[in-house]
Amino acid sequence: MKYYMYHIMSWPQLSYVAEGPNGEIVGYVLAKMEEDAADDPHGHITSLSVMRSWRRLGLAEKLMTQSQRIMVEVFGANYVSLHVRKSNRAALQLYRDTLKFEVKNVEKKYYADGEDAHAMRKDLNRAMFNLDE
Repeated sequence: MKYYMYHIMSWPQLSYVAEGPNGEIVGYVLAKMEEDAADDPHGHITSLSVMRSWRRLGLAEKLMTQSQRIMVEVFGANYVSLHVRKSNRAALQLYRDTLKFEVKNVEKKYYADGEDAHAMRKDLNRAMFNLDE
Protein backbone atom coordinates (compact mmCIF):
# COMPACT_ATOMS: atom_id res chain seq x y z
CA MET A 1 0.00 0.00 0.00
CA LYS A 2 2.87 2.39 0.77
CA TYR A 3 4.13 1.95 -2.80
CA TYR A 4 0.84 3.19 -4.25
CA MET A 5 0.53 6.04 -1.78
CA TYR A 6 4.05 7.13 -2.74
CA HIS A 7 2.91 7.40 -6.38
CA ILE A 8 -0.18 9.38 -5.49
CA MET A 9 1.71 11.75 -3.18
CA SER A 10 4.67 12.25 -5.53
CA TRP A 11 2.91 12.51 -8.90
CA PRO A 12 -0.79 13.19 -8.23
CA GLN A 13 -1.32 14.67 -11.70
CA LEU A 14 -0.36 11.40 -13.45
CA SER A 15 -2.94 8.99 -12.01
CA TYR A 16 -6.61 8.95 -12.99
CA VAL A 17 -9.80 7.03 -12.35
CA ALA A 18 -12.78 6.38 -14.59
CA GLU A 19 -16.15 6.49 -12.86
CA GLY A 20 -19.41 4.77 -13.72
CA PRO A 21 -22.75 6.60 -13.69
CA ASN A 22 -23.19 6.04 -9.95
CA GLY A 23 -19.72 7.30 -9.07
CA GLU A 24 -18.20 3.84 -8.73
CA ILE A 25 -14.61 3.43 -9.91
CA VAL A 26 -14.57 1.28 -13.06
CA GLY A 27 -10.95 1.83 -14.10
CA TYR A 28 -7.71 3.55 -13.18
CA VAL A 29 -4.18 4.28 -14.31
CA LEU A 30 -1.35 4.66 -11.80
CA ALA A 31 1.75 6.32 -13.22
CA LYS A 32 4.97 8.01 -12.16
CA MET A 33 8.02 9.78 -13.47
CA GLU A 34 11.31 7.90 -13.24
CA GLU A 35 13.32 9.68 -10.60
CA ASP A 36 16.80 8.75 -11.83
CA ALA A 37 16.31 10.16 -15.32
CA ALA A 38 17.02 13.89 -15.09
CA ASP A 39 18.93 13.90 -18.38
CA ASP A 40 16.21 11.92 -20.20
CA PRO A 41 12.87 12.49 -18.41
CA HIS A 42 10.39 9.70 -18.88
CA GLY A 43 7.31 8.28 -17.28
CA HIS A 44 6.30 4.79 -16.29
CA ILE A 45 2.86 3.18 -16.16
CA THR A 46 2.78 1.20 -12.95
CA SER A 47 -0.74 -0.16 -13.27
CA LEU A 48 -3.75 0.06 -15.58
CA SER A 49 -7.04 -1.67 -14.95
CA VAL A 50 -10.60 -1.49 -16.25
CA MET A 51 -13.43 -3.66 -14.88
CA ARG A 52 -14.36 -6.45 -17.29
CA SER A 53 -17.88 -5.14 -17.82
CA TRP A 54 -16.46 -1.73 -18.82
CA ARG A 55 -13.80 -2.95 -21.26
CA ARG A 56 -13.76 -2.28 -25.01
CA LEU A 57 -15.30 1.17 -24.50
CA GLY A 58 -12.05 3.13 -24.87
CA LEU A 59 -11.58 3.82 -21.16
CA ALA A 60 -8.07 2.36 -20.97
CA GLU A 61 -7.00 4.43 -23.96
CA LYS A 62 -8.46 7.61 -22.45
CA LEU A 63 -6.81 6.99 -19.07
CA MET A 64 -3.44 6.28 -20.69
CA THR A 65 -3.63 9.25 -23.05
CA GLN A 66 -4.42 11.68 -20.25
CA SER A 67 -1.57 10.42 -18.10
CA GLN A 68 0.89 10.55 -21.01
CA ARG A 69 -0.24 14.06 -21.95
CA ILE A 70 0.55 15.34 -18.46
CA MET A 71 3.90 13.51 -18.48
CA VAL A 72 4.82 15.62 -21.50
CA GLU A 73 3.09 18.87 -20.56
CA VAL A 74 4.19 19.09 -16.93
CA PHE A 75 7.36 16.98 -16.76
CA GLY A 76 8.74 17.16 -20.32
CA ALA A 77 8.76 13.37 -20.72
CA ASN A 78 10.43 12.01 -23.84
CA TYR A 79 8.88 8.56 -23.53
CA VAL A 80 6.80 6.31 -21.32
CA SER A 81 7.54 2.71 -20.36
CA LEU A 82 5.62 -0.19 -18.86
CA HIS A 83 5.87 -3.91 -18.22
CA VAL A 84 3.30 -6.51 -19.16
CA ARG A 85 3.20 -10.23 -18.47
CA LYS A 86 4.15 -12.34 -21.48
CA SER A 87 0.98 -14.37 -20.92
CA ASN A 88 -1.33 -11.32 -20.97
CA ARG A 89 -2.20 -11.31 -24.66
CA ALA A 90 -5.13 -8.91 -24.30
CA ALA A 91 -2.99 -6.27 -22.58
CA LEU A 92 -0.14 -6.80 -25.05
CA GLN A 93 -2.56 -6.22 -27.92
CA LEU A 94 -3.94 -3.06 -26.28
CA TYR A 95 -0.49 -1.61 -25.65
CA ARG A 96 1.01 -2.59 -29.00
CA ASP A 97 -1.87 -2.20 -31.44
CA THR A 98 -4.08 0.49 -29.89
CA LEU A 99 -1.67 2.55 -27.81
CA LYS A 100 1.38 2.11 -30.12
CA PHE A 101 3.90 0.88 -27.56
CA GLU A 102 6.82 -1.19 -28.81
CA VAL A 103 8.34 -4.22 -27.11
CA LYS A 104 11.93 -3.27 -26.32
CA ASN A 105 13.04 -6.49 -24.62
CA VAL A 106 11.96 -9.33 -22.38
CA GLU A 107 12.86 -9.17 -18.71
CA LYS A 108 13.27 -12.71 -17.44
CA LYS A 109 11.48 -13.61 -14.21
CA TYR A 110 10.31 -10.02 -13.71
CA TYR A 111 7.24 -10.98 -11.68
CA ALA A 112 7.29 -12.56 -8.21
CA ASP A 113 5.84 -15.79 -9.59
CA GLY A 114 8.75 -16.08 -12.05
CA GLU A 115 6.89 -15.03 -15.19
CA ASP A 116 8.74 -12.99 -17.79
CA ALA A 117 7.65 -9.47 -18.75
CA HIS A 118 7.68 -7.59 -22.01
CA ALA A 119 9.38 -4.24 -21.36
CA MET A 120 7.52 -1.79 -23.59
CA ARG A 121 8.10 1.83 -24.56
CA LYS A 122 6.35 4.61 -26.43
CA ASP A 123 8.08 7.79 -27.55
CA LEU A 124 6.26 10.99 -26.62
CA ASN A 125 6.36 14.55 -27.91
CA ARG A 126 4.35 17.75 -27.49
CA ALA A 127 2.91 17.63 -31.02
CA MET A 128 1.07 14.35 -30.41
CA PHE A 129 -1.04 16.12 -27.78
CA ASN A 130 -1.40 19.40 -29.71
CA LEU A 131 0.75 21.22 -27.17
CA ASP A 132 2.59 24.34 -28.26
CA GLU A 133 6.28 23.81 -28.83
